[in-house]
Amino acid sequence: MYWLRKAWSELKNEVFVLPSRSLVLLWVVALLALPAVYGDAYVLRILTMTCLFAIFAASWDLLAGYTGQVNFGHALFFGAGAYTSALLSTKLGISPWYTVWAGAVVAMLFGLLVGYLCLRLRGSYLSLATLAFPLIALGLLFAFPDFSGGELGISGLRRLATTPIANYYIAAVSMLAIVFGLWALADSKFGIVLHAIRDDEVAARASGINTPRYKIAVFAISAAAAGFSGALFAHYMRVAGPSALEVALSFQVVIWGIFGGVATIYGPVAAVFLLYPLTEWLGSFKAFGELRLLIFAVIVLLVLLFMPRGLAPWVRDKLETQCPRCKQRNIVYRKVCRLCGAALQAEVSGAQRLVSHQ
Repeated sequence: MYWLRKAWSELKNEVFVLPSRSLVLLWVVALLALPAVYGDAYVLRILTMTCLFAIFAASWDLLAGYTGQVNFGHALFFGAGAYTSALLSTKLGISPWYTVWAGAVVAMLFGLLVGYLCLRLRGSYLSLATLAFPLIALGLLFAFPDFSGGELGISGLRRLATTPIANYYIAAVSMLAIVFGLWALADSKFGIVLHAIRDDEVAARASGINTPRYKIAVFAISAAAAGFSGALFAHYMRVAGPSALEVALSFQVVIWGIFGGVATIYGPVAAVFLLYPLTEWLGSFKAFGELRLLIFAVIVLLVLLFMPRGLAPWVRDKLETQCPRCKQRNIVYRKVCRLCGAALQAEVSGAQRLVSHQ
């Protein structure tokens, strides 16, 4: 009973007080309860792939959003996890339950290598340098087709589970655990240091922060999460092919990140859950078959024009306001802060008068 009372107290005082947290709770409950309500195999397949891509998008946001190291070759880690797990499973006969973790470890090693090699690069130079790595990996795979399967890849992989519902729960639970873990990491002191590095690396280094160590560490963590999602994706699709390393996948995750809102973790996840099922749904109509990508591009363009910070921050700002004193968020219609008691509406009206005067 003590744990139930504590859980209810946390929900009442920390979750239900903010619309954004309440929406996240509803989203989690809906994800976990969906198979019991609607168990269509096609819908579960789309949502399973959505969960796996959500891990991939969140891992990119930790690297690019929080440290400013925009990676245009993030598919390298996704493909490294996929191929590592596939090779260990087919060549050595190891269970996929173990090989997916090995894929994450190998992807993390790739992240350490890429982070070390790109340590001195910033901005567009870093982005272009990271873009070269998946192209190099593709060249190596095509150079040894007997080992990697060449253009056909490695097929016939075993799935982690045999039923669509079980595979869905594996993807959903993995996604929730990794995404909330990355969010907690970004919201910790580690994330504050990453913010400092992104805003002014010279000042952060002058204050005593070992910026190279943090930059390499975030490369490794981001790569491990991406590799884990790639390994799960390979076993779910039962194939690890060159498409897991394509440049198009790297740019796709960039679009998800910018569309949802960088440096949020939840923004790219929301973008994947909106855009991926939408594109699949539009593809089911013959009339939209050729126009699917055009519609997708128009939606992304409209969001970038009218919501430059991304969709998730824009929605959150419409539902919540920030206290000018303690910087905690409150529901938009509150007049005083729920924590420090500072006036909220007066600050908003004062800001509006200042804007109108200007």
